[in-house]
This record gives sequence, structure tokens and C-alpha cells, in this order.
Amino acid sequence: MADATEVRRRTERVKQRIVDAGGDPAQVSIVAVTKGFDSSVIEAAARADLVMIGENYAQELQGKWAEMDAATRTALEIHFIGRLQSNKVRQLAGVVDVWQSVDRMRLVAAIARHDPGAAIFVQLDVSGSATQGGCPPDEAPSLVAAARQEGLDVAGCMAIGPQGSPAEIESAFGELTRFADLHELEHRCMGMSADLEAAVRAGSTMVRIGTALFGNRPPRSASDQSA
Repeated sequence: MADATEVRRRTERVKQRIVDAGGDPAQVSIVAVTKGFDSSVIEAAARADLVMIGENYAQELQGKWAEMDAATRTALEIHFIGRLQSNKVRQLAGVVDVWQSVDRMRLVAAIARHDPGAAIFVQLDVSGSATQGGCPPDEAPSLVAAARQEGLDVAGCMAIGPQGSPAEIESAFGELTRFADLHELEHRCMGMSADLEAAVRAGSTMVRIGTALFGNRPPRSASDQSA
């Protein structure tokens, strides 16, 4: 069973890191990344006032959702932050509040069909890594326009930082901030446990934190890989 008191202590340390990087914890939201952990970790996060929950895998999220009581479900805002197959959207509609990793037209169409008016973040590829997903920056304006035309709420954009020096990471994140400003997107979700400071300096309004809140994740079994 996860310890909400310890999660709260770790949350305060994350907030201090935000301050040390020149940010304001009141302006930089924390998405608690609970992928790989059981539902007790989500419940502990909620008791520690971390209501934005980030999950990566459709089947895993569905299983945890089924285990949670109605009060916990109501308190949470579920962000889907992993690479998403369009055929999984129907399963998750009604569970996911914010679809963060939208990076292609087919996914826009699936969300518009199964979750009309949903809040989405467009994911940009600022690292040049095909394994992380993300729309090429020069194609992203068309994706934003298409999502808005479909009636979706394009509430922000997100990115996974590259491997490199803090300066290189911050520069890549700066590209996301400029894109958000240009397209009048409120949220810039970038930064994780390892690169939080670079993201905050670049203008992040939302960070995705797992390890710094909950420790190392349990290894995923082979059967989990398709979840």
C-alpha cells in the first residue's frame, strides 16, 4: 500500500525544485505518473492532493479504473500520456479527461468520434526520436487546425525532451513554448523527473512526474507489453 504522507513529502520536494528553477508551483501543475504501479498508488496520490494522474497503457488504466471507488474516480483528472493506438480510444472514452499524446490525424478523428469535444494536447517531436512519438513541428499547425475543426478542445501541447545537456534540452523545450504561444495554447506539458528544471526554465506549465514521487517502477511483464 502506497504511503500518502511520503508522497506528500516528495511532492513538496518537487515543488521546491520548481521554485529553484525559477518557476511558481502555483503556475506549474504536476501530473503524477502512475504507470506501472497498482491502483493504491493512485489513491495515495489523490490523498496527497495530486489529482492529475498520468497513465500510458490502455489496458492497465482500465484495470485500475475498475478497482477504484466512485469518490476517487470523481476526484481525479486522468491524462493519457503514452503513445496511443486509435483503436484504443473507444475503450478509454469516459475514463480519460485529457488526451495528451495526440500526434496524427487518425487519432484526432478517433477522439472526435468517440469523445466529442474532448480536451487534447498535441504532441510535438522536439527530439527527433521516432520511438517517443510526436508530430513533426512543421506538420503540427495542420494538426491543431484539424482538431479544432473537429470540435476538439486543443488545450495545450506536450513534448518529451531529448537526451543531451541541460542547455540542449532547454532549447528543445523552448521550441514547444514558441509553438504554444504562436497557436494560443494555454498548457505546455514538458519536463519529467530527470529534466524538470530545464522544462521550467523553458516555460513549462505542466510537468509529468513519476520516479520523484513514487520511486522506481516495477518491471513490466511480457503480458503487459501489449496493454
